[in-house]
Amino acid sequence: MIGRASIVSALTLGFIMAGVPVARAHSGPPYPAVSNAVAGAYTVAIWTDPDTTDDGSAQGKFWVTLQPLTGGTPIDPRTRVDVAIEARRSDVHRQVMRSALVKNDPATFYAALPMAHEGAYAVHVSVDGPAGPAQVDCEVQATYDLRPAPALIFLYVMPFLLVALLWAKLLLARRRARTAAASGPPSM
Repeated sequence: MIGRASIVSALTLGFIMAGVPVARAHSGPPYPAVSNAVAGAYTVAIWTDPDTTDDGSAQGKFWVTLQPLTGGTPIDPRTRVDVAIEARRSDVHRQVMRSALVKNDPATFYAALPMAHEGAYAVHVSVDGPAGPAQVDCEVQATYDLRPAPALIFLYVMPFLLVALLWAKLLLARRRARTAAASGPPSM
């Protein structure tokens, strides 16, 4: 039978694990939705990590990288990039966000938009800058984050902890039995 100390230790470990913050992310890495598309005066690449959330947080992530067609000319800092998404289902309205430059990279822009459900989303990227306008369209498939919630992780780990505690108890009982057998019968 499992002792009280073992149960208290297992519960304490479980509560500690449940309290550890877990990073929420797409179950896979970002992937290219568009690679090296020529649009206007730019070569455009769009990378995405399209997560769907139930809480309405902006987890549909988009990175837009611009390279000028004329080599060597850096992207002008006045260049603006808008990312718009629209679900293929008609009950969700189009969302548009002005993207921000990624720190230390003057050619990559980042935007995060909420994706209300799984499924196909049309993505429209508009570029407006001194080199002229450009537009690129693509489609992405939004999926739910496939990692379990912290409380479920505890639930999944608990059977293994209980088996480990039982195994440890069995080993200790065997050790006590060997020690008792080695010391011989008690003398009277």
